[in-house]
Amino acid sequence: MDCKSKDPTTNPCAEVEITRKPRHYRPAHYLLKIQSYSLLINTGVEKYESGVFEVGSHKWRLSIYPKGNLKMNGPTDHISIYLEIVDIEKYCLGWEVYASFKLFVFDQKRDQFVTIQDADGEIRRFHDVKTEWGFNKFLSLDSFNCHCNGYLVNDCCVFGAEVFVHERSGKREFLSMIKDPPNGVMTWKLENFSALNKAAYYSQVFAIGDLKWKLLLYPKGISDGEPKAISLFLCSCDCLDHCFESEHKYFAEFKLRIRDQINNNHVENS
Repeated sequence: MDCKSKDPTTNPCAEVEITRKPRHYRPAHYLLKIQSYSLLINTGVEKYESGVFEVGSHKWRLSIYPKGNLKMNGPTDHISIYLEIVDIEKYCLGWEVYASFKLFVFDQKRDQFVTIQDADGEIRRFHDVKTEWGFNKFLSLDSFNCHCNGYLVNDCCVFGAEVFVHERSGKREFLSMIKDPPNGVMTWKLENFSALNKAAYYSQVFAIGDLKWKLLLYPKGISDGEPKAISLFLCSCDCLDHCFESEHKYFAEFKLRIRDQINNNHVENS
């Protein structure tokens, strides 16, 4: 059996195009067996929620409307079944889970499962506004109740589900550039320079744009021999904070200058 039901897909309350195909191996993730199905119908229950099962580090359940989802379809002659993600209180604001899924009904007469899924195997987005996806017209009541189809035998039926969670592991990269940032000049004045006796000195932290920087000074240079030159470096504080996160990269064009306070004959390198 391989058939399609066509319904509008632009309306979220309408049934999407689905396919139905038989297979002999059971669903990988969940089976629900309902005995005394007629008693469930006679109670007048509109919706039955299955137990919770876990797939892909997320928890799910089936929502079954034995007489159809009247809120979505109005008067209906089909069973409605949906896959719902649950235990969502633990998720952060703006959470979303992407998954494709298959729902099943067991043909007890032919000993095979009928697979029911989106015709194109579409990946669905579950989020705080839309926590369930499924089929308003999962199976017609006439087809389900007909003994010749094997879905309801001795007042017993079996439904199932397979869920395939699509984790988003793709790497993203952002490039941001600033030209002539405000407050692009920082002046560091050192008193009693000749009395400096430490190997290295850091300036106070200063911000340019959204990044933080500081200067590193070696008054006697960093050579192993006799001191021949002052060594001066620009250090990124943000780079130090994210030293183990390889996706952070910083590029800067800069000038370092030692000012001549008498003749204005400054020394600078870039």
